[in-house]
Amino acid sequence: MQLHQNTGNWRLGLALSLLTVLLWGVLPIALSIALQAVDVYTLTWFRFLLSFVLLAIYLASRHQLPKIATLRSPTFKLLATSTLFLAINYLLFVQGLAQTSANNAEVLIQIAPVVFGLGAIAFFKEKYTLQQWLGFAVLTLGFSVFFHEQLNNLLTAPKKYLIGSGLLVIAAVAWAIYALAQKQLLQKLSSFSIMLFIYGGCSVLFTPLAKPQIIFTLNPWHLAALIFCGLNTLIAYGAFAEALEHWEASKVSAVLALAPIVTLISVDIGSSVMPQVIKPENLTFLAIIGAIMVVSGSMAIALGKSSPKR
Repeated sequence: MQLHQNTGNWRLGLALSLLTVLLWGVLPIALSIALQAVDVYTLTWFRFLLSFVLLAIYLASRHQLPKIATLRSPTFKLLATSTLFLAINYLLFVQGLAQTSANNAEVLIQIAPVVFGLGAIAFFKEKYTLQQWLGFAVLTLGFSVFFHEQLNNLLTAPKKYLIGSGLLVIAAVAWAIYALAQKQLLQKLSSFSIMLFIYGGCSVLFTPLAKPQIIFTLNPWHLAALIFCGLNTLIAYGAFAEALEHWEASKVSAVLALAPIVTLISVDIGSSVMPQVIKPENLTFLAIIGAIMVVSGSMAIALGKSSPKR
């Protein structure tokens, strides 16, 4: 089977990856607010449905709607795999978030880009240089330092917290499988076409579990958070899919590792503006050192020259 090859436009790939990081970094905060008034199934269903409708309108206006006839057996299987595992990721991530916290969710979901990056090396034959492997080591060590206190809390957490954390780990692995399948789908379909099929498929999967009537009872604050979550899905995953078209998956995954830093910064800013809604996080000196290591390691991987394929 022929593997997907990116365009090599690394600047565009980097820009799209950073946009994804920004949106995913603030997403846990918006999700936490929306979950105050909406159940996890309705929230997930709405995010997919809104993304599907808006993307379908956009593609129809440009006469770029994909044709069902283009879906041959291998492509359909990959689409089904991507759709199923992204649906699992969305559901378990929100459930895990509801049972733990935004920061804990960002700690554990970082298993996803690590598994994705290693999977890209294994399946797509991408290569790391020595500089990039050193960056990977710094990145991993930085996470250990940055989340040292949170991981200690996890080990002494109550049963509900541990169950939620387990769901987040499964969600992370499911996301990595989805992303690897989507990377290969780019061999046959455009990124927009892929996401349209996935959004539509996930919307159908969650429709029997959703309670749309809840949406009409929301106050403006919770409704705004819900709509933001839907728009976040559309833009962030569109940017992620397009980044894979232009840049190595292993490098995209390294940049995505910056998302927890964005979350912590967002929580700090949000808690100063809305302390009654967002609880502040007090970063220790050790956590700041870890954050610097994470950023440094990620950039070393992302900006390092690719090792030639053999």
